[in-house]
Amino acid sequence: MAERVVIDPITRIEGHLRIELETEAEKITNAWSETTQFRGIETIVQGRDPRDVWAFVGRICGVCTSVHSIASITAVENAIGANPPDQALRIREIMVGAQEIQDHVIHFYHLHALDFVDVTGCLEADPAKTVAFAKSIGSKWKGNTEERFAAVKATVQGIVDSGQLSVFTNGYWGHPDYRLPPEADLMAVAHYLDALEFQRSMIRIVTVFGGKNPHPNFVVGGMACSIDQNKSESINQVQLDDVQAWIAEAVDFVTNCYVPDALAIAGVYKDYFDIGAAQPDFLAVGLSGSAFHGNPNDARLISANPIKPGIVHLDGDKVTVEDFDPTKITEWASTAWYKYAGGDVGIPPAEGETDPVYSGPKLPYTAKPNDGLPWLADSPEYTWSKAPRYDGYAVQVGPVARVLLAYARGHARMKEIVDSAARTLGIRIGQLNSTAGRTLARAAECLLSAEILSTESFPAFVAALKAGDISTFDASKWDPSTWPKQASGYSFVEVARGNLSHWITIEDGKVARYQCVVPTTWLAGGRDKEGNIGPYEASLSGNKQHPLVDPTRPLEPLRTIHSFDPCMSCAVHVLDPSGQVLEVVSS
Repeated sequence: MAERVVIDPITRIEGHLRIELETEAEKITNAWSETTQFRGIETIVQGRDPRDVWAFVGRICGVCTSVHSIASITAVENAIGANPPDQALRIREIMVGAQEIQDHVIHFYHLHALDFVDVTGCLEADPAKTVAFAKSIGSKWKGNTEERFAAVKATVQGIVDSGQLSVFTNGYWGHPDYRLPPEADLMAVAHYLDALEFQRSMIRIVTVFGGKNPHPNFVVGGMACSIDQNKSESINQVQLDDVQAWIAEAVDFVTNCYVPDALAIAGVYKDYFDIGAAQPDFLAVGLSGSAFHGNPNDARLISANPIKPGIVHLDGDKVTVEDFDPTKITEWASTAWYKYAGGDVGIPPAEGETDPVYSGPKLPYTAKPNDGLPWLADSPEYTWSKAPRYDGYAVQVGPVARVLLAYARGHARMKEIVDSAARTLGIRIGQLNSTAGRTLARAAECLLSAEILSTESFPAFVAALKAGDISTFDASKWDPSTWPKQASGYSFVEVARGNLSHWITIEDGKVARYQCVVPTTWLAGGRDKEGNIGPYEASLSGNKQHPLVDPTRPLEPLRTIHSFDPCMSCAVHVLDPSGQVLEVVSS
């Protein structure tokens, strides 16, 4: 008989996610992905000035802040026909690149690595042997010293002795499926702390161009920052020198710390390349950081690394690509707490509706296994997340999608990175569709992104400056009197977690309709009208073989869900348009 297991909340993610499972013989046989957070932005921008929307949607998430604002201004520009200067597009590309590197590093070390690293295990490590271990995996990180490792070990010992584990609370320390040797645990914990320091440099890059972080400044028609080498309040040579140094630091950290760590951990947990596969279909419109005004197939792109958009299909290790058509995207609300005027149908984002109708248990909801209360999955509707589909079927988005697309399109450097990792680990290309594959793809993509930022994006920006191009704003479409009476536009941006699109309709100078289709919605959405499950659900229960040995310590499904890097705040972005309090929930 199937046993029911609930994991609520899923920690070390952005927002609120509940997973309900059925298990049998230590295997997961069914799964439901339940976004339990009701919050957001999308509806309240209706009736507002389109030029202000970026400031609202940037608050969808405190982690993905820049990318939503960029997606918004790009969609508005597409609608009104604005053409931002090349330098403004280059600045956006630099900002998205820096944010993506920061995001991947945070995900690996601070959100995901502790699924594989036993923090308390490092207390058994020898700092001198830890130096040797780091060297053996090819890590050339400057922090790999005996003194540093000894200091970290002492710090962890003090935390454990105090009984207050701080950021390491609620880990399943001592779980029998933690496999790293003590020296690897100590190295990883030290690099965890180093990554906290490193991410500040990426934040500083965003701050130079956006004025602050989180929620930096943007403007429809370009960028809010100005360039004047002779003024301290503008982007000048001092700041450019700083940015160049921070980018060099990114290349160093990703090359010499992150990538070797990811390869080492993946090698120990190699069986996870055969665990956690979701749908073998993937959507991507380019490399990470690519931003398109409208249809990505023919939109303007200044990046030196264009990759033709596509839908990637995996058949074992065979990779095929079909052309991408944005008109084939629909969103379903079959199992979500929304209603559509036309009933249970898939709606294109350009015509999207956001009408919440909650039918779940009375709040606050405290149901646990076997306590007599109904599960969310016992009802037809069980989540706040819609279910996007491409041409009627569920697809994966994210680093694996972009890696596979670039690989299939023949991107030389990506092929080199992926083939090298595959040889080191002894894996096949088809195994990227897995828990470990998603983690490895992030590292591969982060390395390529750091290199592109260093050798292409930032140098192109500086070269244009030297040629006298300091224009960051085009005011020709700023005044609403220059806009059509009715206009629609959309954008596609490849961000850290996957494919992001914003869709806007403007009437009489005001927002008439606004929709966001975000990476986590693609991945976390529930079943559609035909009962087809979403990628989170498929990764856990698609082949009925995902392990879950101890339901009281569900480490295995956490590894798989964390490999997607959930951001539920992005997935659910609605609010009562009247601004009234809907429900007060305390925990």
